[in-house]
Amino acid sequence: MTSSPPQSSGPMTDDRRAVTPVDPARGTRRGLGLDQISLDAGFWKTRQDANSAGTLRHCIDWMERLGWLANFDRVAAGTMDENRPGWQFSDSEVYKLLEALAWEYGRTRDPEIDAIFESLVDRVAAAEDDDGYLNTCFGHAGRPERYSDLSMGHELYCAGHLLQAVVARLRTKGEDRFVALGRRVADHVLREFGPDARDGVCGHPEIEVALAEFARATGETRYRDQAQLFVERRGHGTLAPIPLLSREYFQDEIPVRDTASWHGHAVRALYLAAGAVDIAVDAGDAELLGALEEQWHRTVARRTYLTGGMGSRHQDEGFGEDWELPPDRAYCETCAGVASLMVSWRLYLATGRPKYVDLMERTLFNVIATSPSPDGTAFFYANPLQQRSESSDVLPDAVNSRAEGGVRAPWFDVSCCPTNLARTLASWQSYSAAVDEANVAVVLQYAAGEYRFKLSSGLLRVQVDTEYPNASEIHLRVQDAPPGGAPLRLRVPSWAIDAQISVNGGPAAPTEPGWCDLEQSVFRGDELRLMLPVEPRLTWPDPRIDAMRGTVAVERGPLVLCIESQDVPDGIPLDAITLDTSASLKSEGDGARGRARVLDVVGPADGTPPFGRAPTGETTSADFDLIFVPYHRWAERGPSTMRVFVPVADHVSLSGEQSSTDDVKGRTDDR
Repeated sequence: MTSSPPQSSGPMTDDRRAVTPVDPARGTRRGLGLDQISLDAGFWKTRQDANSAGTLRHCIDWMERLGWLANFDRVAAGTMDENRPGWQFSDSEVYKLLEALAWEYGRTRDPEIDAIFESLVDRVAAAEDDDGYLNTCFGHAGRPERYSDLSMGHELYCAGHLLQAVVARLRTKGEDRFVALGRRVADHVLREFGPDARDGVCGHPEIEVALAEFARATGETRYRDQAQLFVERRGHGTLAPIPLLSREYFQDEIPVRDTASWHGHAVRALYLAAGAVDIAVDAGDAELLGALEEQWHRTVARRTYLTGGMGSRHQDEGFGEDWELPPDRAYCETCAGVASLMVSWRLYLATGRPKYVDLMERTLFNVIATSPSPDGTAFFYANPLQQRSESSDVLPDAVNSRAEGGVRAPWFDVSCCPTNLARTLASWQSYSAAVDEANVAVVLQYAAGEYRFKLSSGLLRVQVDTEYPNASEIHLRVQDAPPGGAPLRLRVPSWAIDAQISVNGGPAAPTEPGWCDLEQSVFRGDELRLMLPVEPRLTWPDPRIDAMRGTVAVERGPLVLCIESQDVPDGIPLDAITLDTSASLKSEGDGARGRARVLDVVGPADGTPPFGRAPTGETTSADFDLIFVPYHRWAERGPSTMRVFVPVADHVSLSGEQSSTDDVKGRTDDR
């Protein structure tokens, strides 16, 4: 870990409050606050608007309809009994919604959003017990006793999400009754699970990352100490396993420091890793941080999909073994995408390496942006890379019990993804730019709008105009700068091997993937043009991924593309299509056009196994133009079959086509 002087351990004053979900207590690298970036138009502005106008109210309406909000009213009134609606963790959805509302208020200062927030706090606060315990599922008449099921009860998980909402409120509004409520909850957790109290952890990590950030927001290190205690307790087999699953499901088989790759339930593993990074950074624990960096590297190299999605097994919503990445059985839970962002952002702040931001961009465009419908009122829970049937069994106005499906659903029996998306999209700005350790302004994600960097030398204000990712050019104009100018750094994505930069109308110069550091400081009136090539390109899977061998994918800029049944001639199934890789790809709007061949496959008769002798003779019977569309848009036109990885028509040998990222020593580690 880079040695950096610690920041002040006290709480921030109003003029220094970080309006951001992550604000490390040590180190000088920090992300911009929500109030420092204003989006004008484009990809992410459209999605933030849909989140604000659609998703937030949609979540409130469903939680009201299902009685999840009324659970707090019943606890307050003393009428809770054995007939409580919702899963044991439904309180956490209310807390994630509160966090989303807090960030939305911090971004917009909309008094209506604040009024909605206050009305929900009224109901939540009324259910808090005198000792700070707050949970509608346990500890009440007709309900199980407190902390009687640490493996699956989710009590500390719910408390963690409440504390993250409290952090959002503290940083966007300041001290108020909700923040006071959160202090009582946190203090209760310390009394119940401190070093001299109950020796336990929660089956679903979350309290760790929440307590660590709560410590930063309040300036009280005792909360961080408790988070560290929870991290160190993990991996010693204290949780009771559940049928058909080992303790790996809870990350309770191997201590965090000894883990080689993330394993078990993907969201749990990633939440735990995010909290562990916070502990490593704030405690100055270089050994722990190094272990987490290695876990990230190995997991990304061997257990992560092209989209950035994580989790290849449905049984436990978890990671598979190395190279176990079946496209049609990919789980890639939306919440795992959110959790992946949380980890990568923290590792970037800790190390300054752009590879973490590269993964964030991939995940943002191809997991986070894929899940919600354009109006923000329907969602994908899982994000497979292949859909074999035109699934249409989604209930349009009811709770859907299945997480899988080829159509976005308005709500799920376990509806963790809508609220997770809501809080992430509401705080998108906080992951898009930073001030680096040398007081350098860094643009990490590209969107049209104004970026305001508060440097020690003064304000740097940069206007960004771009239609990225649909267009290559990113135009940056310096609106204001300190008297002596300011250093500016731009991220060049790892895929942009032919990127170019032009300064004040000068000749375009090549710039390598990684950091583009300008040779001179920028001043008011300076103009930069960064060109990131977004022409379509072929992407080959590592040959060790059995389920993808003999296939290829198409990407365009940061977007993963796919083919859908609506774009092929009638009667031709997607599983009969191959891509002619000798034909050039052409841009087609925000997608691409290639050349397809259709296999004239003569299969076995019904009742005969689908195996036989080697095929003989010519198998190509037709060819046609094949349209690729952005994966994030799939199923927007209705139920369809879909695939990202397409078999190659010419049976290209993949040996030597690609080297695995974890076998290329030094190529990405130090970028």
